Amino acid sequence: MNIDVDLDLSPDQWEVLKALRNPMPRGRLAKTYVVEDLVKFGLVTIRDGIPVMTSTGRKVLVRGSCHLLDLAA
Repeated sequence: MNIDVDLDLSPDQWEVLKALRNPMPRGRLAKTYVVEDLVKFGLVTIRDGIPVMTSTGRKVLVRGSCHLLDLAA
């Protein structure tokens, strides 16, 4: 299956997506509105009250890594 996802994410959305690469303890995420947007895009899911990156989210993060370098510059 070939999924081509091209989303124009905000810097906050990229930061949250990057933060979700590692498991998060409960109650550590401050920007819940950003997580809600990422859930709508199918990049994040909520399991037991904890946001978890989906496989699509990982693909978007990998494909968008060059965009992340532009944001850091």
